[in-house]
Amino acid sequence: MSSPVLPAIFLLVFCAEATAQKTPEEYLLEQARLKRIMLTQEVDSGVYFMDKGEYDRADGKFRHVLANIKGVPSDLAYYFGKNSYLRRQYSQSIDWLNKYIQLKGMNGQFSADAVKWLRKAEEGVLSARAEETEKSERVLSSTYEIDCGPTGKVICPVCRGDHVIIKKGAFGDQYQTCGFCNEHGILTCEEYNLLIRGELEPKF
Repeated sequence: MSSPVLPAIFLLVFCAEATAQKTPEEYLLEQARLKRIMLTQEVDSGVYFMDKGEYDRADGKFRHVLANIKGVPSDLAYYFGKNSYLRRQYSQSIDWLNKYIQLKGMNGQFSADAVKWLRKAEEGVLSARAEETEKSERVLSSTYEIDCGPTGKVICPVCRGDHVIIKKGAFGDQYQTCGFCNEHGILTCEEYNLLIRGELEPKF
């Protein structure tokens, strides 16, 4: 993979042309779009370093994006989770890979790989729990707004989209309606982010 870094001079020329003769509102929208482009390039740069085995440099790129973006793309959740495993930050890896799987299910571009790395991270926690060391402060996904994609909806991770929770009881299975999602087993993106922070109150 070639380096994704775009020469700064081209960005400056692009910015100058893009912002010429625009209203203040258009200018702000254009600046937000350019910031998103630059952060996307940082993600690509992080993937480039990760693929080269420079996991610490990749971590720096991903953390920079996390510190400057409002809604975390699902792909970044996967990349950060995978790179965290490669840096032996197993608990952090599990956290972020789980978020990717919750958002994409098994139909995401990286779902199969996410499950593979998640299993490795879980094995890493079990085998190295006593000696695991964090190279830097752990970044928890619950402190970020996760971008749920263009639909703005997510399958409820509590009932797995069934809208029914099955509990094992002494006299057989007990069925209980899920109190978090709608009748189709779906959460809005806002509800999902509240849920993963432990702030979503059940509806009944």
